[in-house]
Amino acid sequence: MCGIVGYIGTQSVTEILLSGLEKLEYRGYDSAGLATIYDGQIKSVRAKGKLHNLQEKLAGVEIPANIGIGHTRWATHGQPEEYNAHPHTDDTGRVAVVQNGIIENYRELRKELEIRGHKLVSDTDTEVIPHLIAEFLSNSTSAKASSSFPFLDAVRQTVKQLDGAFAIAVVCADYPSEIIVVRQQAPISIGLGQGEFFCASDTPALVSHTQVVVNLDNGEIGRLTPLGVEVYNFDGDRVNKLPRILNWSPTLVDKHIFKHFMLKEIHEQPNVIRSCLEAYINSDWDIKNSQVSPTNLDLSPSLYKDLEQVEIYSCGTSWHASLIGKYLLEQLAGIYTIVNYASEARYAPSPLKPNTLTIGVTQSGETADTLAALAMEQKRRLDKPVEFAARLLGITNRPESSISSLVNQIINIRAGLEIGVAATKTFVAQVMAFCLLALDLGWRRQFLSGEKIGEIISGWRQLPVQMEQMLETQGSQIENFAHHFNDTQDFIFLGRGINFPIALEGALKLKEISYIHAEGYPAGEMKHGPIALLDDKVPVVAIAMPGLVYEKVLSNAQEAKARDARLIGVTPKTTEMDVFDDVLAVPEVDELLSPMLTVIPLQLLAYHIAAHRGLDVDQPRNLAKSVTVE
Repeated sequence: MCGIVGYIGTQSVTEILLSGLEKLEYRGYDSAGLATIYDGQIKSVRAKGKLHNLQEKLAGVEIPANIGIGHTRWATHGQPEEYNAHPHTDDTGRVAVVQNGIIENYRELRKELEIRGHKLVSDTDTEVIPHLIAEFLSNSTSAKASSSFPFLDAVRQTVKQLDGAFAIAVVCADYPSEIIVVRQQAPISIGLGQGEFFCASDTPALVSHTQVVVNLDNGEIGRLTPLGVEVYNFDGDRVNKLPRILNWSPTLVDKHIFKHFMLKEIHEQPNVIRSCLEAYINSDWDIKNSQVSPTNLDLSPSLYKDLEQVEIYSCGTSWHASLIGKYLLEQLAGIYTIVNYASEARYAPSPLKPNTLTIGVTQSGETADTLAALAMEQKRRLDKPVEFAARLLGITNRPESSISSLVNQIINIRAGLEIGVAATKTFVAQVMAFCLLALDLGWRRQFLSGEKIGEIISGWRQLPVQMEQMLETQGSQIENFAHHFNDTQDFIFLGRGINFPIALEGALKLKEISYIHAEGYPAGEMKHGPIALLDDKVPVVAIAMPGLVYEKVLSNAQEAKARDARLIGVTPKTTEMDVFDDVLAVPEVDELLSPMLTVIPLQLLAYHIAAHRGLDVDQPRNLAKSVTVE
């Protein structure tokens, strides 16, 4: 959740740290701080609130240091006050630590430290770490004589006492030419420059400085000095790591002509679909050559062999995409599919079934609950008969992330960097990944005819242009329409079939960025209770696309209108206009393709309502982009 940056080199460190934190502020913005070493002392500056508060504190302050660490916080333990902001130091102020994650046994460690005379002044779990490191350093009076790297060893001994998922970066005034970084179930990467080195929770903070990075794996410690980078495991053994080259440009983290990243990313969705189609539709397939797979997913046949069911683990927007995935897999491939909240399934797993494909869906590849659910599934299928063996597939926007070490194969959704906390383009890309998977399975299981496959692919190829037309024609319309809801406090979203998850997603987007209470329901369930909520102050958005449930949705919408609710239709222009008070028009397409179009006006509606209210669309309160803690 939180953002960590670090730098050691020849440049002045402050601007590098602040620039890196700007790129990582989507990970948390409750407070921010940095610690630098200069003239044998650690200088720490912290501020409550967003990063600009820290920048104001540092304005005009010259810190000629060339080593330091920084942090932007999403609060877990302790309120977002300055005294809880990172970096945290020991009693003497000689050791400073920034952390992303949770130390689960911090209460016991804190009590032990206090008994030994340490004074801890924050409410955080992080503060125990610098005190432990300082203690190991001070207790080893002959440390410098007995160890080549006493600072590294003190950190290594400390992390062995910590339970939980965390990444940390540490500096010490007594070792002014070293940064120590640690990964244990939370991401951190090291950037390799020319005579300078960086560390960060995520690569957007690195791309402006270097394209060459080393990803730490769980249980690894990196030592950064002006001479280079060394990596060790928790037992102190040296580990050889191969760097990788980032294919991201620094321009990816610019808003360009758009006011917010979210609006930019909404407009990038047509090209995301194009990218997926170009990468994954097999140009050699046609109805006459139907023996060739229609996709280039290149998934191992062992994932599919004798397949009886699919089980999906996901959270938040990824869960909504997974619900659409369930519909597609069942309707296009005839395969029974279960969708689980990853956070719930971990503690009440469903009974083991043979020949099951398990899919984890996470845009970041770092979602703690989803990774833990996959690890659980892997563990409980060990030493079982062959038909119960784990078959694990990941759907992610970050194929280099932690999920890659857990699953057998990855579908890269190819959405590009997404900065806005509220997911938009990664949602449609996840849906596209499920479309491709369902098509591949439907072909392999001979559930779909060649003609049907051809119709589906033809429909997909038209989606980018249809999306662009919607964005071009509806942007200003929805912006003006959004003014009507400046004082609205509640919204209801209705959908049926494959568009019920879109009702959930539309409600979630509105909640996330406008702070309006919104709920999504299956349209047919309104009369079983939620209809009691309706009056003339509660707008109702109904998604009504021609298809199997079209007339049913219209009937359910009429029930809402009869209760004086303002009725907004997400529907083709050709529908009965007298049903709805307002229409957010979408092209008429096959019902199976419609979610990638019906979601766009709901994304725009949420965006413009929030923007009209003067809210921070890209960094909504209490949220963070990558949920790396349970």
